[in-house]
Amino acid sequence: MAKKMAIIASKGTLDMAYPPFILASTAAALGYEVQIFFTFYGLQLLRKDLSSVMISPLANPAMPMPVPMPVFVQMLPGMESVATMMMKQKLKKHGVASLQELRDLCIEADVKLIACQMTVDLFEFDKSEFINGVEWGGAAMFMGFAGETDVCLFV
Repeated sequence: MAKKMAIIASKGTLDMAYPPFILASTAAALGYEVQIFFTFYGLQLLRKDLSSVMISPLANPAMPMPVPMPVFVQMLPGMESVATMMMKQKLKKHGVASLQELRDLCIEADVKLIACQMTVDLFEFDKSEFINGVEWGGAAMFMGFAGETDVCLFV
């Protein structure tokens, strides 16, 4: 019987988008049955267009920057775009797969991607905004799987 891994993805920023997809694709490659439950802001990671997935330098003290930036600089308009561009360049420079590539890899590896129906309803999203192959379900549906897993992570 294959091991099982459940991941809850609750954040939709670029820096928080990588962990669930990297962990899920790695586990799937190792033969795990994997499900990711996307809730609240994590739903951004299931949208067809990932260009709105950004990173914020504000209140992110662990973010490595070439030089320390004062908080007032981090608050300036456009700094989120600058930080996102810098992070994407760093990822590319070091040969890290793009977010799109990682998500596609998860789909190819049969990782089940579950969108939280309550959150979809709460934020009045249209299901047409999301990629094909997403399953729609609630916490109870996901808990049925998560309760039987070998590894369960909240990201």
